[in-house]
Amino acid sequence: MENNNGPLVVCDNLVKIYKVGDLEVVALQGLDLTIQRGELMAIVGSSGSGKSTLLNILGGLDRPSAGKVWVDGQDLLKLSDAALNRYRREKVGFVWQQTGRNLIPYLTAQENVELPMIIAGRNWRERRRWTTELLEAVEMADRRHHKLAQLSGGQQQRVAIAVALANRPILLLADEPTGEVDSTTAETIFAAFRRLNEAFGLTTIIVTHDSRIATQVNRVVAIRDGKTSTETVRQVQQLERVMAGESGSDTTDEPAQTENGENICYREYVVLDAAGRLQIPREYRELLDIGDRVELDCLEDGILIKPVEGRGLEQDNTSVSHDRASLYGAVSSETPTPKGFVGRLRQVLSRRRSG
Repeated sequence: MENNNGPLVVCDNLVKIYKVGDLEVVALQGLDLTIQRGELMAIVGSSGSGKSTLLNILGGLDRPSAGKVWVDGQDLLKLSDAALNRYRREKVGFVWQQTGRNLIPYLTAQENVELPMIIAGRNWRERRRWTTELLEAVEMADRRHHKLAQLSGGQQQRVAIAVALANRPILLLADEPTGEVDSTTAETIFAAFRRLNEAFGLTTIIVTHDSRIATQVNRVVAIRDGKTSTETVRQVQQLERVMAGESGSDTTDEPAQTENGENICYREYVVLDAAGRLQIPREYRELLDIGDRVELDCLEDGILIKPVEGRGLEQDNTSVSHDRASLYGAVSSETPTPKGFVGRLRQVLSRRRSG
């Protein structure tokens, strides 16, 4: 049953294992993710992190090995092959990096957009009206009669976005849509995604390596080793609130960008899984010489993670130790040595209750 009030996408402990000969490759290992309706977000990660696998599962192109995944209230694991085909045709739009997977070269832009509607049995009047609206939305109406060879790479991708929306999907998936264009062209493609998101409330997920993606979407989720690792949230505040000192608890120290009288700030969060596990970024582990064990210290305003003597990364680097001391030495020098994490936690909780 569809639920128009809840999130559009829910992934719960998602696992995907590929078998290559006698080897098993774990692409996703317990991934959790929730995506709200109308959200414009991006998924980033290094090659092999599992981001494209996740996109294929959400698009109904692949089935997970374990876990649960719901899209618009449908449990994709329980869909039959016929129902999954219908889901791909009616619920999801795809934009691929290679234009050859998006468009037919001997058709015009208008004919490419109309083709999915012809296959779906739409009447001529409906096809023409929706095609015109889509081409205008991606600013390609003046190129409607041009074929692929007459369009630039960016123009082709904008037509591809219109094609992906021909059957009015509720979820748009884009896999490296700016991977083969320059930075200026990439900006026009991202702008098209933003316009469609605002105009139609279209839930859009972009998988990309483009480092500028954080300025183009509302949330960026990073995947590392098959799990969600961090998320960066775009937060907007009116300059009047900031100038009045009403910064609130959801701001960063410095605005990353200012446009249209708004402060745009970015805050990065580390994602905890259902068991409370988190992934410490490798650069932090290297800087602090954190190996396979850590000590936890409960402070008044958070939890301090400290490396364990003799359980480091076995790197003979004196600067690492120096940087480690400078990073948390000030905190630990002002904080009494606890009698263990649990004891310290009880002290903090007791003090808060009495306060």
